[in-house]
Amino acid sequence: MMEKLCRECNTPVKGRADKKFCDDQCRSSFYNRTKTQEISVTKNVNLILKKNRQILADFNPDGKTRINRNKLIAAGLNLQFHTQTHLTRKGHTYIFCYEYGYLDLGGDEFLLVKKGIV
Repeated sequence: MMEKLCRECNTPVKGRADKKFCDDQCRSSFYNRTKTQEISVTKNVNLILKKNRQILADFNPDGKTRINRNKLIAAGLNLQFHTQTHLTRKGHTYIFCYEYGYLDLGGDEFLLVKKGIV
């Protein structure tokens, strides 16, 4: 029979057949490291979303305005990250980052909106 090794430190594991770690410290270290990697991914996405929201808010103080797409991109707007989309009855798709959103009007022009004002 093959000896089981600790998933954290690779020392032999003694005890129950389903035991994965040699002690509580190794178990805790393993799961803390795993969670840290998961948290890092979500933290980075949340930072991008917050930045996108702030950019949209800064360029749209009155709740509805037109702006050149390149101006938003230059400010750092990442078009790949948003929180939701809204399809209107007319077939227009608004992209939102929390309560701030935009509609691509074509020709590098966007309509910026704020929920409740659309």
